[in-house]
Amino acid sequence: MRLVLHSALACVVLLSPPLAGADRTPRARDLGVPFEGVPGPRNAITDVKGVEVGHSTLVAGEGKLVVGSGPVRTGVTAVLPRGRGSSDPVFAGWFSLNGNGEMTGTAWVEESGFLEGPVMLTNTVSVGTVRDATVKWLAKNIKGQQDWTLPVVAETYDGHLNDILGFHVKEKHVFEALDSARGGAVAEGSVGGGTGMTCFEFKGGIGTASRKVTEKQGGYTVGVLVQANFGVRHQLRVAGVPVGREITEGTYKKRETGSILIVVATDAPLLPHQLKRLARRAALGLARTGSVSGNGSGDLFLAFSTANPGAGKEEGLSQVVLLPNGRMDPLFEATVQATEEAILNALVAARTTVGRDHHKVLGLPHDRLREILKKYNRLAPPGRQEGKAASKKS
Repeated sequence: MRLVLHSALACVVLLSPPLAGADRTPRARDLGVPFEGVPGPRNAITDVKGVEVGHSTLVAGEGKLVVGSGPVRTGVTAVLPRGRGSSDPVFAGWFSLNGNGEMTGTAWVEESGFLEGPVMLTNTVSVGTVRDATVKWLAKNIKGQQDWTLPVVAETYDGHLNDILGFHVKEKHVFEALDSARGGAVAEGSVGGGTGMTCFEFKGGIGTASRKVTEKQGGYTVGVLVQANFGVRHQLRVAGVPVGREITEGTYKKRETGSILIVVATDAPLLPHQLKRLARRAALGLARTGSVSGNGSGDLFLAFSTANPGAGKEEGLSQVVLLPNGRMDPLFEATVQATEEAILNALVAARTTVGRDHHKVLGLPHDRLREILKKYNRLAPPGRQEGKAASKKS
């Protein structure tokens, strides 16, 4: 991991490369959380060929909030559907389960059916900065990029831990997230846009997961990435178990005021109206974790397909392949399963964090989670998950 020190803010920016081997943070299924379905080789959104993810993580200072000086707990996450070098748009659809949030560029996604660049995730007040910087990055780095674009930038609120009104996310951090984007394993938890986020009054953040459907069903992959910042403790359920009612220490909210962003990727050949249908199913995976999508929650979901390259060309006729609606059920199921696991991966990966004004948010305790799952007879024995990670040949 490369560290860049910005001395003016005493801010350490962490560029998060793919993790491997002993450096990998334990994930939910490593702790015995039982899941349905078969994940891809990395159990990540990057199992959808071509998708790349990058983070820029800003951490600085401690103690009392001084607006403009910190403490800083924030960042940016970038999801690139066809990788850093492509200007080829993808079919996409979006869905708002509860609209107390922001996701720019969705009017054009709805109108055109295309996502024409990356999906950027950050904190609430940094949406404008990230949007403008993304336009500059695209103009500089993507050959053939048109001179106008409507990037998709989405937010959740990290002000409980972060000096959010200090506007610490700068253009260079957006560039760092985009330039560091890679395929492979994806860093989770308190990274990128998820650095200052909380979930069910535990530390939350970025999480990801994937599912493979059978060859008979098309052999397609569905990958999900979430920025989880929602829920109150008593709502949390893991594999149907009321974990939030069993672990009561460290709560701090009077009511649910959080949000979640969910990005769904697939290589199945779906058209925009079908991708909107897929995005809606993410709500069912969210519900499995206990969320009720409260009045104060911004629950915004976007789905895209990497199939049908070249469909967005300006001249001539485009021929596209379409998966019939009647064959979408396995993709719906995969989306629900991967969304649930991505959220729990975010919780498991995140660690106890102290931020502004000494606010302390506990990381989900792994040992307690295992004890509770065992108590309810829901702890999966080692190697006994319903679906093990698929081999790279699958």
